[in-house]
Amino acid sequence: MQLIERPWGVTAFGAASVKAMPGLVRVRFRVVRVEQTPSEAFATAAEAVRAVRQALREHGVVDSAVERSRLDLKSSWSGYGPERAFLGYQCQASFAVESDRLDIVQQLLDDVVAAGANEIEAVEFDVTTKGEMRAEARRQAVAAARSKAELYAEAAGIRLGTVVHIDDVDPENVGHERYRGHGSGGQASAQDLAPGHVVVSAAVILGFSITHG
Repeated sequence: MQLIERPWGVTAFGAASVKAMPGLVRVRFRVVRVEQTPSEAFATAAEAVRAVRQALREHGVVDSAVERSRLDLKSSWSGYGPERAFLGYQCQASFAVESDRLDIVQQLLDDVVAAGANEIEAVEFDVTTKGEMRAEARRQAVAAARSKAELYAEAAGIRLGTVVHIDDVDPENVGHERYRGHGSGGQASAQDLAPGHVVVSAAVILGFSITHG
């Protein structure tokens, strides 16, 4: 049983999630080539990079929307320890591409792989209005916390006073598992899944004073 050593008011937790259809996609992939000499590795990787660039341009992805690392070279080995064998020299370049053309994602991936990209690292969908969504989720979380506190106050026969404490909470923070399932009283919670949507969540702990009379 948990005892309240310094009773001072009412504390309530609120959480909310706001979802929206994605408006852009970010794709991260790499061109990796292993050859027996550094010059061969540089040459084959550079050729693949040029082909990938051309494939992106054919899909209307401008160069300014593409981030690419310089060609990186390192030795490549198989296995570990004394049994490992030298495979050659590995040359690679990493790409990060952003586009608002969600309809071309599948074909774009097919074409960059055909052009020479051989490692797809991530395909992430996002929105351009994440800041506004976060603000709305925070407003809804505050409303959920206040509604819960008012319900407790009514049931206890007291009146809520002013807000005396606001604690911004990361809804995914492992230190707040005890609040999960108690967030928004029927509204979307931080644990909701929304396939095909981008979900932005927020959570808050509000502390209220108690007004007597």
